[in-house]
Amino acid sequence: MSQKKLKFNSKTIHGGQKPDKAYGAVMPPIYQTSTFAQTTPGGHQGFEYSRSGNPTRTALENSLASIESGNYGLAFGSGLAAMDAVIKLLNPGDEVISTNDLYGGSYRIFKQIFEKYGIVFHFVAMQNVNEIEKKINSKTRLIWVETPTNPMMNIIDVKAVSKLAKQHKVLLAVDNTFATPYLQRPLEMGADLVMHSATKYLGGHSDVVLGALIVKDKELADQLYFIQNASGAVCGPMDSFLVLRGIKTLHVRMQRHSENGRAIAEFLQNHPKIEKVYWPGLDSHPNHLVAKEQMNDFGGMISFIPKGASYDDAIKIVEHLNVFTLAESLGGVESLAGHPASMTHASIPKEEREKSGVVDSLIRLSVGIEDASDLIEDLEQAIG
Repeated sequence: MSQKKLKFNSKTIHGGQKPDKAYGAVMPPIYQTSTFAQTTPGGHQGFEYSRSGNPTRTALENSLASIESGNYGLAFGSGLAAMDAVIKLLNPGDEVISTNDLYGGSYRIFKQIFEKYGIVFHFVAMQNVNEIEKKINSKTRLIWVETPTNPMMNIIDVKAVSKLAKQHKVLLAVDNTFATPYLQRPLEMGADLVMHSATKYLGGHSDVVLGALIVKDKELADQLYFIQNASGAVCGPMDSFLVLRGIKTLHVRMQRHSENGRAIAEFLQNHPKIEKVYWPGLDSHPNHLVAKEQMNDFGGMISFIPKGASYDDAIKIVEHLNVFTLAESLGGVESLAGHPASMTHASIPKEEREKSGVVDSLIRLSVGIEDASDLIEDLEQAIG
């Protein structure tokens, strides 16, 4: 069967992969080398220097392209390095429309790094696509979408935004970190570019930092490969190997993350001491119907606010968790809890943060793949 026709669960294991041609190794070896021998100047076997290309990284990039239904994959040293490459497609004076509720590091790179080079960023709530259209003008070059958003779990209609982007000849990039291609594939919905912090679910074991971009269009891919090589923010072969290994179990892990996510979201929603739960799978979630339409399930990321919305109560809860670990990041097999206002979103000014709902009492959970009853028991005792 041709790899193009493989179903998703098979693509995670076989997509874009071939046994290694040196000895037939089933898993791509870790080519821990900076350079490659040449028989004559330019006479090499496709690799000359590991910043420009490395066989282990190429195996990962092929896998990324396969699982996201793209034609070209690029792997970077981190998710932010991948974003950095995307913004380098632009010129001074160009404008970007971004989700207003997004990861703090994304906000920081837009505002504190690229704004000073004359790139203009507009942050808008994208649950209603009309809000995006209001900001589009002749200088708009890129729409940056996160869905579900971090940490408010807002859902943005990728098909609708894609239609709008095409109408105005604007690039559409989707950060698919929270959902992963197991739950949704933005390129199939019309996006031009998908970005991942592969540190999270794609790696899946909290042991690697890596970023990814996937595109369909050759011209766009060539521009990005040029930036990747020229700027040099690439990942090493060991990290490439770890993410490639993680991808092979992505489907089984995401299924359990989603099952556990549902159990925890329903538990929190029915708890007398919890005021608000944000999880796209709940009927009460705004844009739940869009989520239902564009996602295969709803994932393991949940945010919630304790009754009374008190900062002290939120801190007390995260400090008293035992099975959940209080830590930055998400997407590993173990459950993590975070306090966005002081952790992942601390780089966003309080006033901006609170506009999008990231209040001081908000707790974000990355629900892992442990036994759901242990996780519920842990939350029960921490909430008290």
